Amino acid sequence: MSNILRRGRLQLETDEEMKQYTSSMLADKWIFEADIFIDLAHTLMLENQKIIKKDDCKKILAGLLKIKEEGMEKLDFDYEDIHISLEARLIELTGEDSGGRMHSGRSRNDEVATCIRFALRDELIDLMYEMIELQKSLIKLSKENTETVMPGFTHLQHAQPTTFAHHVLAHSNCLERDILRLIDAYERVNINPLGSAAFASTGFPLDRDMTTKLLGFSKPMENSKDAVSSRDFLIETASVLANISINLSKMSEEIVIWSSQEFDFIELDDKYASTSSIMPQKKNPDTAELMRGKTGDVVGSLVALLTICKGLPMSYNRDLQEANPKIQTALKTTRASVRIMTKMTDTLKVKKERMFEQSNKGFTTATELADTLVRKTDIPFRTAHQIIGILTKENREPNLKILDEISKETSGFKLSERGLKEEDIKIALDPVENVAKRKIIGGPAPDTIKAEIKNKQKRMEKIKSKVEDLDKNVQKSLDNLICLVNQKINEE
Repeated sequence: MSNILRRGRLQLETDEEMKQYTSSMLADKWIFEADIFIDLAHTLMLENQKIIKKDDCKKILAGLLKIKEEGMEKLDFDYEDIHISLEARLIELTGEDSGGRMHSGRSRNDEVATCIRFALRDELIDLMYEMIELQKSLIKLSKENTETVMPGFTHLQHAQPTTFAHHVLAHSNCLERDILRLIDAYERVNINPLGSAAFASTGFPLDRDMTTKLLGFSKPMENSKDAVSSRDFLIETASVLANISINLSKMSEEIVIWSSQEFDFIELDDKYASTSSIMPQKKNPDTAELMRGKTGDVVGSLVALLTICKGLPMSYNRDLQEANPKIQTALKTTRASVRIMTKMTDTLKVKKERMFEQSNKGFTTATELADTLVRKTDIPFRTAHQIIGILTKENREPNLKILDEISKETSGFKLSERGLKEEDIKIALDPVENVAKRKIIGGPAPDTIKAEIKNKQKRMEKIKSKVEDLDKNVQKSLDNLICLVNQKINEE
């Protein structure tokens, strides 16, 4: 068959290199099924609006279902994109007098914009479910470690005692916000450009509300020029994906560091580690390192999308063809990283004794000792800060006698004269007591953490319910679409 797109205005075929350069067929595998559903909905609407006849509608619908069953591999990859290749195959099956009517009232511009949104929303739903599974893993890890005392860090220096549960929940909360960002992004993805045609809509009396309902979109896009040219929904999605990847990269960084002999806080399961080709003793956290590195692919996709969309005049420009593979890369990489991180945390070995052993190294209890001076002697915190700072600088033993000496030198009085006792110092220097005192909202005290875990589980149940509703709404619409298609094909 001659090229159905070029046989009119253009007479000459492009050369082979030009075909390869301009073709999006390989990237379009992602939207093959989306295109079928969109064609089905558009065809039903055309017949409903008396734009095409019932017999032609039935032939087109049956042809589309056959193409869906055959799979994309049966299409002609010589065409420049999935849309024309699919239409050409339909015309082969039904004849041009029927199949050639399917494209009435639309352009590839609104078609591809709809396909991308259709495919992307499925990916977002799947990613939300995967993120929820990661949350389950992190919650389980937290529950098991509410009393696992460890050093907390700032600037990667020992800072204050905390618990491993407190630390894990910090990462978990970052990722929880990412799920909420995905839900927000989904709202702006799930709107319908179909019917906008090239950019100025069409003179055919299309029912855009009908295709919107059939395809499970929330509403039609109001402005046809905006509908075909905007890819801000891809930029927004890629931004969320980049944020997820950066959060996972931070977790990966800690897995790498904490697996080292210097820290020795955790050990990865063998399935997620490798060894050296020359050094037989090595157990390397390669999976976490690769996850760190793959973050660059996702961030790079975001930058590429921003660059593609920068400075484009209204409305559709062919530059936008390059947006599709970029969001696919970001999605594929992010989703894989989320699944792998879930598996790593599910099987992570936590070395509780080692963490506790290190929890008092580097004078992590210094802050609590300063706070104790304030509570017991009623001196200003800044004065207590100076006393403990001198104690640390001179590397002296934190006992009542030495603290009295420093206080006398700096402030002219002894702390013991104002009520400080040796027992107060002993309690302040205990990492477990440090953690237990931090009972306020957000603190690492075991009871506080247990309450935080309960609250988090409640929030995650609500989030899961929301995601399930989004999923069910789309599936209900698509099931109805297929039902209507089969009814129409079988009508007398």
